[in-house]
Amino acid sequence: MNSVLRAKMSVYLLCTLDTKGPEASFVRDCLREMGIAVTLVDTGALGQPTIAADVSREQVFAAAGTSLAEIAAKNDRGTAITAAAKGAAEIIRQAHAAGKVDGVIALGGSAGTTIGTTAMWTLPLGVPKVMVSTMASGQTRQYVGDKDICMLNSVVDIAGINRISRKILGEAAAAMAGMVNALKNMQSAIRNPQSDRPLIAATMFGVTTPCVQRARQLLEEAGYEVLVFHATGNGGQAMESLIRDGLIAGVLDITTTELADELVGGVLSAGPTRLTAAGECGIPQVVSVGALDMVNFGPPETVPEKFKQRKFHQHNPTVTLMRTTAEENAKLGIEIGRKVAAAKGPATIMLPLRGVSAIDADGKSFDDPAARKSLYDAIRASHGSVELIEMDNHINDESFAVAAAKKLLELIGSVKQIGRG
Repeated sequence: MNSVLRAKMSVYLLCTLDTKGPEASFVRDCLREMGIAVTLVDTGALGQPTIAADVSREQVFAAAGTSLAEIAAKNDRGTAITAAAKGAAEIIRQAHAAGKVDGVIALGGSAGTTIGTTAMWTLPLGVPKVMVSTMASGQTRQYVGDKDICMLNSVVDIAGINRISRKILGEAAAAMAGMVNALKNMQSAIRNPQSDRPLIAATMFGVTTPCVQRARQLLEEAGYEVLVFHATGNGGQAMESLIRDGLIAGVLDITTTELADELVGGVLSAGPTRLTAAGECGIPQVVSVGALDMVNFGPPETVPEKFKQRKFHQHNPTVTLMRTTAEENAKLGIEIGRKVAAAKGPATIMLPLRGVSAIDADGKSFDDPAARKSLYDAIRASHGSVELIEMDNHINDESFAVAAAKKLLELIGSVKQIGRG
């Protein structure tokens, strides 16, 4: 990057300057003291700013397609937050497109966190993102999504500079400065020639690890770089996002367990669009049924009362697994069959007839041939013209892993042949 463009780059600091001006000023000064240029963006609306911004609230709301006067006239906090989030996101998107963003840091409670993280979502992976938030010690998935956002618990409310907030805000500034400076010095390492290899996305759970690890080895030996996504809801969402961004050459979707959490109400759902991105984008995919024997909950006491009579497996003190029923498996099979059948690109469904996870095997706690049969019968009835391969193996058998990897390479090769034709 040339020195002229580098000189224009800075860390963007987002804050509501009507309520958190002193805190924003403190973080800005900390960053400047560490040699980091700062662009301060005012995302406030209903009060008067207490310090001057580099990007005014008028500019933020204009970027959202409205005006500060319109927002003020409505005098509605929810409307103001929504517009500020939209405008801040557009400001950051444009600045990044112009090569001006070293990183983004934001401060706030629930409103400031919504605004700050919405803006951060516009940035690609690898651009430093730090959110200092009163919400960071609770459920953060709605803020982090599938992005590499670092959330730092503010411990106390972001309301004044005191002996606690001074330490936390200073820590946040140091984290941002450290990431920015480190990335400037690590460009040769980050640009490793190996990263130029085509990318394959794979999904894995602890109970499907042997399969995915063996398949990954074969795919890497074939010249691909394999990104493994932990199928915890956010992992599936991240994978689907990267597929839609056009970064993935093939998908080894061994572990589709997130579909079960979405259907039944577990805590690791990836949403209703899971298992759609590869098909819609025409990306070669091999799909299997890994860990569809389970729905995930937290500690035993968090399992909803309506499920108390079901079959459970205590994975660890904080993870309780519930066995899916034959009826649920039938629904999952239809969903998988229909979604893969709609694919615009080459796709294959692979069924391991002897079990779908480490605990769905002969003599294990979730072994249930009837449930597996229900799942497989539904897939057989709904997969359309998509190739269906059934193997008399367990999902973690080496032969199944090898067959899945080879099939994906075959599908990718068929696309390459068409491209050359």
